[in-house]
Amino acid sequence: MSTTVVQTAGVMRAADVRALLGDPPPAFLIEEADGSAKQAYYALRCRAFVEEQGLFDRTDLDERDEDPRTIVLVARDTRGEVIGGVRLGPATATPDIGWWQGGRLVTALASEQLARCPATSSDASEVVRRPVGVGAALVRAACARAEAEGALRFDATVQLGTQRFFERLGWKTVRPVIVAGVPHVLMRWPIDRIARLAAATKSSLGPLLQGIGPAEFVGDDGAPVPGSDLVAACDAILPAMVERDPEWAGWCSVLVNVNDLAAMGAEPVGLLDALGARDVTQASRVLAGLKWAAAAYGVPVLGGHTQLGVPAALSVTALGRTAHPVPGGGGRPGQQVRLTADLAGGWRPGYAGRQWDSTSRRRPDELWAMVAAVGEARPQAAKDVSMAGVAGTLGMLAEASGCGAVLDVADVPKPEAASMGDWLTCFPGFAMLTAGPQELDAGPAVSAVCGELTTGQGVVLRWPDGDVTQALSAGVTGMGAA
Repeated sequence: MSTTVVQTAGVMRAADVRALLGDPPPAFLIEEADGSAKQAYYALRCRAFVEEQGLFDRTDLDERDEDPRTIVLVARDTRGEVIGGVRLGPATATPDIGWWQGGRLVTALASEQLARCPATSSDASEVVRRPVGVGAALVRAACARAEAEGALRFDATVQLGTQRFFERLGWKTVRPVIVAGVPHVLMRWPIDRIARLAAATKSSLGPLLQGIGPAEFVGDDGAPVPGSDLVAACDAILPAMVERDPEWAGWCSVLVNVNDLAAMGAEPVGLLDALGARDVTQASRVLAGLKWAAAAYGVPVLGGHTQLGVPAALSVTALGRTAHPVPGGGGRPGQQVRLTADLAGGWRPGYAGRQWDSTSRRRPDELWAMVAAVGEARPQAAKDVSMAGVAGTLGMLAEASGCGAVLDVADVPKPEAASMGDWLTCFPGFAMLTAGPQELDAGPAVSAVCGELTTGQGVVLRWPDGDVTQALSAGVTGMGAA
């Protein structure tokens, strides 16, 4: 069986691959095309789509080939010759909203006579035998690259004769379309990034937490203390994060708890910490981050517990006050969904694509404006965006409200530096989802209506062309409606 090696970034020569993998050498290598490889790919397209199939007159090159965001992947044989290629890139004009398209998949025949094409400088003719499986490998590489670039929807229009080929690779048929006057089929690669994250972070909560907490605040970020105006919240930081980035872990232990109180409209009044550390040095670094954040938010650390000589562990409990706690499950079908998020800052070093840091660079007055926004607006429902990301947290709000939800992808406030796939699945510094007509005034944070609650369950993504793709098929936690 021949070996296929996929290389989509940088250049890896066939000799390098042979040295790594040993004999037999790989039959072909897939890589991102440079200038000369693109010309060879265009020549293959010319021969296939212009000369042989007559789909285009003179050339099949179009504006997508000129788009600098378009990526071309090519397959090279052991001689370094381009024997296939495919292009992919954003389907819409800037900004990229996570909708990508693939196309112009072409391969040299398994055994063929090479002929001259106007797009190539070679006029030699020879009979060669090509390796098999090039087309399938190119499609798989394109799917992987699109997902790596943050795509949440990946489409391709394919000829009727290749529909079964794509189906065998896992693609789903959407509908018939016409391209260049010829019947084609619109097909879609299923991307389950949002569902996988929700399953990994939240799906076990229902069975575990059965019977815990007040019924009207099922799945909420905090819990009202009976007989008082107090709200309590508690979060633990991943031990690996405490080990890897102690100061940041300390900051985040305050951040997540304050955001949990903010989602319920509560004003933070104090913090309690429980810290385990292997030594004094590690403990001091964690506490430095915690005290830094507590000072920035103006919330006192009331006390807690510290133990040395143990594996890293950190959890913080926060107390806040409100006479009117906002539930996470107060939404109803037909209500608007609004995302209010701080888009400043950037990826935390070492956590690119996973943790967005804007809060550590904000002034105390800016932080307080964001923290107070839900309490001042008092929407029907609110949830702080958690480890499940924007889409997963919307699924939790909808689940607790006994609803489904639609998220209009093009309307989601997003930093330019983040792909849509990363933004909808990362932990942001400050991001709040709310349901209802109320507008939020959250200081430097951007707020926009970007969806609605619906009947049913789960979350779908709605795209500018009206198509929808399923992000979550059902509730996220299994805890049910409040």
